[in-house]
Amino acid sequence: MNSTVSRPGESVNPAPVVPGTPGFGTNADPGDPVAVMEFRNITLRFGGVVAIRDMSFDIRESEIRAIIGPNGAGKSSMLNVINGFYHPQEGEVWFRGKRRGVLKPHQIAHQGIARTFQNIALFRGMTTLDNIMTGRLTRMKSGLLSQLAWWGTAEREEVEHREAVEKIIDFLEIQSIRKTPVGRLPYGLQKRVELGRALAAEPTLLLLDEPMAGMNVEEKEDMSRFVLDVNDEFGTTIALIEHDMSVVMDLADRVVVMDYGRKIGDGSPDEVRNDKAVIDAYLGVAHD
Repeated sequence: MNSTVSRPGESVNPAPVVPGTPGFGTNADPGDPVAVMEFRNITLRFGGVVAIRDMSFDIRESEIRAIIGPNGAGKSSMLNVINGFYHPQEGEVWFRGKRRGVLKPHQIAHQGIARTFQNIALFRGMTTLDNIMTGRLTRMKSGLLSQLAWWGTAEREEVEHREAVEKIIDFLEIQSIRKTPVGRLPYGLQKRVELGRALAAEPTLLLLDEPMAGMNVEEKEDMSRFVLDVNDEFGTTIALIEHDMSVVMDLADRVVVMDYGRKIGDGSPDEVRNDKAVIDAYLGVAHD
């Protein structure tokens, strides 16, 4: 990334901060925006392996929250906890002020959480338009029979959803490939289509798992611009995992750093970049 993106008294006995209120979470301040999601002492195990250990942090309204760390730090496991695919054995997950229990995938989607994947998960034989249309499924209300007959409510509903998808295609500047099977597209464009499918669900919280992985410099710049536009124009809260530190430092409002399943840093990009524990574990060995 060549340019840096800028973003926009303590009492003697402060009142305890509880989930669902402004200021909840590590490094939070009572004047900060309300947390969309809050994680308290999350521990996730797979048999005898502890993937996440005693993790606490939050994701605030309309921010870009980055999760970084070395390979094997537990980042993807944490993202799977956020979207409800994994259920921690210990700790609490709070969503918009309410403690979240075990939910099914469609219930998570109805909460307004959508994601992209580290490894592209598109229907390769389907066109760009049809792939993005699958992101509208949770918003479709007509039954299977009326959809097959394509009349009445089903016909009106599909027209409405196609209009929404066309707007996403215009937003992502992929009009020229709308009828192209995604299996024929270069990697960078496939990543953009996958972002489009996630946006089609109209999420309030968008999870991006290494959205820049495998891209060249130009593709990264394009994707970074779209991520910022989604956040700025739609007000979408974004949590992302990314290894490219220049991308993280340019995009993120706040960064949480993991190592061996633990949190070792949490703060603004500048705070994290200058944290000795983070430097030693991830960014390089610190020298006195």
